[in-house]
Amino acid sequence: MALKFDRRDKIFIGVVALVHVLFFLLACCYKRIYMGDSFEYIYEALNIKQYFFFYSGNPALPIEPEYMTQRQPLYPLFLLGVYLFTVNNWIVIFLQNILSVINIYYCRSVFIRLGYEKKYDWLLLLLVAAYPSQLINASTIAPDILLQTFTLLYFGNFIAFIQQRKLSYAVWMSLALVAGMLVKPVLYPFAIPHVLIVIISAASLKMKMQRPILVAIVPICAVGLYCYSNYLRTDKFHFTSNQSFNAIFYYYTWHNHKERSDSATNFLQRERGIINLIPEYKDRYDYGNERGMELLKENFGPYMAFHLKNSARMLIEPGKAEIDLFTGRLTYGRLYSKEQTGFFATWKKYGMAGMGNYVRNNPSMFVVMLVLLFNIVRLVGLVVFFFKMEIHWLVRSFAFVLIVYFAVAAGPIANSRYFLPVSLVAIGCAVMGYMSIINKKAIADR
Repeated sequence: MALKFDRRDKIFIGVVALVHVLFFLLACCYKRIYMGDSFEYIYEALNIKQYFFFYSGNPALPIEPEYMTQRQPLYPLFLLGVYLFTVNNWIVIFLQNILSVINIYYCRSVFIRLGYEKKYDWLLLLLVAAYPSQLINASTIAPDILLQTFTLLYFGNFIAFIQQRKLSYAVWMSLALVAGMLVKPVLYPFAIPHVLIVIISAASLKMKMQRPILVAIVPICAVGLYCYSNYLRTDKFHFTSNQSFNAIFYYYTWHNHKERSDSATNFLQRERGIINLIPEYKDRYDYGNERGMELLKENFGPYMAFHLKNSARMLIEPGKAEIDLFTGRLTYGRLYSKEQTGFFATWKKYGMAGMGNYVRNNPSMFVVMLVLLFNIVRLVGLVVFFFKMEIHWLVRSFAFVLIVYFAVAAGPIANSRYFLPVSLVAIGCAVMGYMSIINKKAIADR
């Protein structure tokens, strides 16, 4: 059956496409389409093409097991879809912009099923356009737009599962989750909450439980199979080498917060030095994980307060570093230099006295403050949505769990692109929240 678009649909798609065209032209102007991890994904795509070797390191250098499992395969395969014809990353960027437009339209269609009214497109478009991370990542060689696609499919099929009461939608949920975890590992721990989500939903819908349980454990089985395939390649049963790396890197950010930046750098270099002296990969991986748990036990209260504070910050994080990297005002060398010059580092060192000079040296602050303002607007609408009793409690609970999960997963390495997979869900929920307020006021004024 052909898709039917009314006038409002065409205007909505046209405006979204126009905004993406503008940012694509900016990307062509600034030519800052790579992030710190981009070349590892590119390496893996080229290694698959040339050697059918799933490896994100430089093949001209000695093979290191860490790079065998550092990057999940689905985004390199997405790149490979282009590289089979031509190694041209601008074509990749063009396709990602199309995918971003599709994501935004699909998200709107999901919320229409929840009662969203198209006359509020102006607010939805405003909140989307006021979140530059969506548009910047669409024009960056990075897996986050693709991860957003599968997260939205996961969300959309959950809504269909609740409304249509058909288990086939829960099957699509499981498959979308598996695909998402094969784009970035942030989703693989969600395989456990997924079991509870499917079982609780099925029980609420009064389904017989045998088949829902089988559907619910599909992602866990996929995690086990992928970990086993990594075991065959590295002699270590694990999902990603990034897990061991981040187990210690989280504490680098904490040290950077509570002590001088050079002290944090020394801490990280010392830990990395110890790991590099361990000859076997599985022992290096285990040491990183165990050291991370040891540090957590030693500093549980203070660290968790720091982690959760930064998780909450994700809900309004404007992404200044992303904006400055995109426009070329910031380089990765300066971003990760020992001398931190960001907003929070300046505030910590100089307090209010340093803000005037900081704003003068950062002309993007006007845009950043606007983004922050709209993020706060989004947060208020999001809170209203969670108390919107007309929406099924399972839908509100699911949206809450999904959004909070991504915020907590990012924690102290808070960056707006880590929230991108659920940013459109948060925007849609926020618009639904404001729609409820405006409609009630309109009824009261009659």
